Amino acid sequence: MMNRTLTVVLAGGKGSRLEPLTRDRAKPAVPFGGGYRIIDFTLSNCLNSGLRKIQVLTQYKAQSLDRHIQLAWQKYFPRDVGDFIDVVPPQQRIADEWYQGTADAVYQNIYAIERERPQYVVILAGDHIYKMDYARLVRFHIESKADMTVGALRVPRMDATEFGVMQVTTDGRIIGFQEKPADPRPIPGDSEHALASMGIYVANASFLFEQLCQDATRADSPHDFGRSIIPSIIDDHRVFAFPFMDENRKQQAYWRDVGTLDAYFEANMDLVSVDPQLNVYDDRWPIRTHQPNFPPPKFVFGQDDPDGRCGMAIDSIVCQGTILSGGQVRRSVLGPNVRIHSHADVQDAILFEGVEIGRNARVRRAIIDKGVRIPRDAEIGFDHERDRANGFTVSEGGVVTIAKADLGEELFAPTSSVPRPRSLSLGMQYSECR
Repeated sequence: MMNRTLTVVLAGGKGSRLEPLTRDRAKPAVPFGGGYRIIDFTLSNCLNSGLRKIQVLTQYKAQSLDRHIQLAWQKYFPRDVGDFIDVVPPQQRIADEWYQGTADAVYQNIYAIERERPQYVVILAGDHIYKMDYARLVRFHIESKADMTVGALRVPRMDATEFGVMQVTTDGRIIGFQEKPADPRPIPGDSEHALASMGIYVANASFLFEQLCQDATRADSPHDFGRSIIPSIIDDHRVFAFPFMDENRKQQAYWRDVGTLDAYFEANMDLVSVDPQLNVYDDRWPIRTHQPNFPPPKFVFGQDDPDGRCGMAIDSIVCQGTILSGGQVRRSVLGPNVRIHSHADVQDAILFEGVEIGRNARVRRAIIDKGVRIPRDAEIGFDHERDRANGFTVSEGGVVTIAKADLGEELFAPTSSVPRPRSLSLGMQYSECR
């Protein structure tokens, strides 16, 4: 069954609501949970489900995503045994435009998909955090004799305005579909929840090709699965909803769309709780990624240090290569090769690879991108007006985000309370802010 199935991962979204984290990278390439990228969850689901033929469709700022897939994923899909994971950039074989919607993205690559001669095509989004066995989805699709099957998620009605909302019969056949309705229809017998599309589809290949070609001829179509394809086929074809079955080994299913800074921040903070809903330590459903060749994390200076320094992390994730040199971290996610210097205090923060927190600096409710150096005595997240004046992004939920460092960039604007630091240097010596 899985050998006759081709997987298409849509990984070309701009991710504009995640800026500045998506200023220099595609949304699926944004780091998550310390050592992962967002796309690692979708690709781990594919690997664990037995989907071994994958095309990743990219578009915007795809260089780091392409590099990550080469480093982390090529080894799991060897071509000499018939497996593959191909990164497919826009080729403009059919149109001279960027992808106009999810359906158009697949349609513009219909030549590459047809060339593999699949019987079934699974279409996935590369920017959600969850665990799911796609083999169950494909099996349900075949057993239902469906033309297309849609992954379905039960969500609160107040949140369903951001989804495609479905109405189904008792056997799961879709009889109604509204894309992002202002007043979502509830699930029968449950007035507080609606049945939402996850943006996950499986279709018979010949049926999919026919529908994509027909949709491409309609000048008034948005060329999107949720807004055009599905509403046009539910009356005359067998379209079913597959209920989301979580592989997270938890009582409550976990699925997150980390499309905003606040949602991204909260999803990361979920991981540092004592018993997180998303279990990344489950060896029965491993989440894989590229592991850089860094040494183990290190915590130095103890309680008896004459300077009162103590390198310590509590309720936190600390990745390899990180050194806590007399600083303290609470409820935070520290990526690889991070440095926390003496008397620094970091709380409720996400630090990407190569971040450096200077002596006596304080950071609270912040996301700090790769290579940024926070100077000594600086404060982040305590005065949002000052944070904005320094050019940082402050979300509606009060999360401060500092963009990826550039050579020669000055981190802070001069103010009376914050001394003007030396300009940033990604090759800065360790001793400079020790």
